[in-house]
Amino acid sequence: MPLADSTDADARADALAALGWQVDLGADEAIEDTPVDRYQLALRRPAPDPGAPRADPASTPPHAGGPPDPAAAAEAAAGAAGDLAGLRAAMAAFEGCELKRGARNLVFSDGDPAARVMIVGEAPGRDEDLQGKPFVGRAGRLLDRMFAAIGLSRAGGSLYLTNVLPWRPPQNREPTADEIAMLRPFLARHVALADPQILVVVGNISAQALLGRRGILKLRGQWTDALGRPALPMTHPAYLLRQPLAKRDAWADLLSLKARL
Repeated sequence: MPLADSTDADARADALAALGWQVDLGADEAIEDTPVDRYQLALRRPAPDPGAPRADPASTPPHAGGPPDPAAAAEAAAGAAGDLAGLRAAMAAFEGCELKRGARNLVFSDGDPAARVMIVGEAPGRDEDLQGKPFVGRAGRLLDRMFAAIGLSRAGGSLYLTNVLPWRPPQNREPTADEIAMLRPFLARHVALADPQILVVVGNISAQALLGRRGILKLRGQWTDALGRPALPMTHPAYLLRQPLAKRDAWADLLSLKARL
């Protein structure tokens, strides 16, 4: 009998460990053993009554009777935020993005909101998701060393950091264009409220969100404008960890930023 109890306990522990592993990977919704044919479900819906009055399409508001538009909801929530604390609360309450359901923490910002330079990264990774701060882990430590070389630091009040997306995509996948567009109003409001003198646009996702273009290796080092202020595109420190030879170009970009300041 004790042997059976031990076996059951081991099996239960193994099952819980497997479940925890799946949750960490982002599998947080149950599925059925057999697939559901959504087309057949649609065919089973009752046909509309031909004698019922039809609504005038011109007088029907957008999304009437359907799910709300998450991009419009994000725009409204961001616009209603009067300060950074209000913006953070609005983002925490926003339910339109599925990424929120698989993330551990909202990654809002780090550093000094009054800093002259605001760095905009891409999306949280594992370390950022765990700590609730942007640019931590190996890439974050490299970024800190890079900017410290020109006299700027998040702890010293000269840098303010955020991301395009506040929630980690599952398995660190690349955000979709819809996710970037949906969450861009929060980023634009974030920049407006912090009101930095200069934006540093780090990585391809940030370039897509703020500059409307990708190809960071071609864009880097070329001063442009984003959200009404000077912007300098740079490669992401995670890329520099994979391609150390690219640090020479990153150093040139840092010197350009120092000269601009």
